[in-house]
Amino acid sequence: MTNDAKPPRRGPLALFLDLIETVGNRLPDPTVIFLLGALAVMGLSEVGARLGWSVEKPVASPTMVPIVDSGTGEPIEVRTLTARGRSQVLTTDAEGLPALTALEQPIVAPPDEENPAYRVVIEETTVPVRAVSLLDRDGFAWVMNNLVDNFTGFHPLGIVLVAMLGIGVAEKTGLIAVLLRMLMIVTPLSLLNPAMILVGILANVAADAGYVVLPPLAAALYKAVGRSPLVGIAAVFAGLSAGFSANLIITSLDPLLSGLAQEGAQILDPAYTVSPTANYYFMIVSTFVLTGVGWFITSRFVEPRFADKPADEGGPAPLTAEDRDARNISPGEISALKLAGVVHAVALALCLALILVPGAPLNGPDAAGSPRWSNSIVPMLLFVFLAPAVAFGVREGTLEQETGTKRIDIGVARLMARSMADMGPYIVLAFFAAQFVEFFNHSNLGVMLAIVGGEFLASIDMPAWALMAAFIVVAMLGNLFIGSASAKFAFFAPVFIPMFMQAGISPELTMAAYRVGDSCTNIVTPLMPYFVIILVFMQKYAPRSGIGTLTSMMIPYSVAFWICWTVLLILWTLTGLPLGIEGPLQYVPAS
Repeated sequence: MTNDAKPPRRGPLALFLDLIETVGNRLPDPTVIFLLGALAVMGLSEVGARLGWSVEKPVASPTMVPIVDSGTGEPIEVRTLTARGRSQVLTTDAEGLPALTALEQPIVAPPDEENPAYRVVIEETTVPVRAVSLLDRDGFAWVMNNLVDNFTGFHPLGIVLVAMLGIGVAEKTGLIAVLLRMLMIVTPLSLLNPAMILVGILANVAADAGYVVLPPLAAALYKAVGRSPLVGIAAVFAGLSAGFSANLIITSLDPLLSGLAQEGAQILDPAYTVSPTANYYFMIVSTFVLTGVGWFITSRFVEPRFADKPADEGGPAPLTAEDRDARNISPGEISALKLAGVVHAVALALCLALILVPGAPLNGPDAAGSPRWSNSIVPMLLFVFLAPAVAFGVREGTLEQETGTKRIDIGVARLMARSMADMGPYIVLAFFAAQFVEFFNHSNLGVMLAIVGGEFLASIDMPAWALMAAFIVVAMLGNLFIGSASAKFAFFAPVFIPMFMQAGISPELTMAAYRVGDSCTNIVTPLMPYFVIILVFMQKYAPRSGIGTLTSMMIPYSVAFWICWTVLLILWTLTGLPLGIEGPLQYVPAS
């Protein structure tokens, strides 16, 4: 007897997600994508050079205009100091302008205060920008001569590696895992849902460790109090992934994205810098907004769906001994946590002293007027993570267990080495990403695209908030096909940041909009690296659950976070408040 029953019809959403999964799985590895991108830039640069592609770049040109004698009509002489400190009288050129050389600097000391010798006039002019071939003789020689410099000069590379030296040791000694468990255990039951969202967001400081540690703990915690373990997984996954960019402190993501944003901005403005704290204020507020939104979604939509389901479909299940053990923290771990807390407080106090004590190395502004400490965020992040991690590992014994040695120096060095080994895939990706960015820059294609795109954006006269709302959608769609946040931004930054700068939008605002779009769809794309791991955690409690189960459970979070986070960014843009420390909303070219 055959079964002639037709399979159930799949809805449009399921078909769409199947398409996303199929297309995304067929994309090459991000490293190969960057390699192909770099080769494509080389090919386009050759085509552009042969076809004579060029655009007119607006520039501000300072011109020295001499003041003529009111009686004789002759230009007044200008006295300057040469590089050797000698005074020299300059004659005027054929057009009546002072004939200054590169070694000479005009003295702002006219013959008398009423009649200055000259004045500087800023004139708006244009200069042609032409495509530079990377395949002709000179261009290919540049490519070969700069492969190493492009890689070592890639701004995000060193920042991320330094930050991960401290965070990696904290993860491998078990400090981060115990901290997360402690936060979950001390949470009142009435605040369990918002606590899971908040803990998930805060756990982003641990990079990928949160995805492995938190979901099973959240499931065990919910099961222990008679609630659906899948709801615990959903809530903490929403915070971890959909709230990926938000936090109350600076994480390794901030210097990573700011470095990529700076690389993109310097295509148009070589002197422009982007601080790791540029989005800090916005991300602090986002943390509380997303916690409230996630609380509402969990309590009103997600948890009611599972309250009446049987245990094998994700409903409340009996507590097991394994679940009880997952919630316990041993006396030794508590003792080690106390020691780590003291060491952390001392490390943090030392960092604050460097910033706040008058005359300290990081106190006050630097020569450019920026806070001295703004470029020291990553070294301080290394210090405040590494010191308590070593203290915890020594007291708890995990340093010896993980490294097989009782010597602290050798153990710490080995954990750092393992942390760098874990960063191997990122280092390889950074090599090819650096070539793509620098090829884009040297060929002038980035500047040309920015100018043309900026002129188009200016012609349609859309406000900044509307452009950012549209860019959020672009980032969301890109996230469905490329899971890595850094990989996508490394592609987007050289294109969109200079383009939006032409429209007066700061790189910091573009970066904030990208972070919103990149985070919202993390929880609904099967290409997200930990999507399958979350599914495995779910199947422990609901064996028949699949991608559809997980996706349908997370879509309400994704939609709600997108809408509310976008509205928050729009309102923030309209207020004119800075996005963070050194986080302007508008880009004003240096005069």
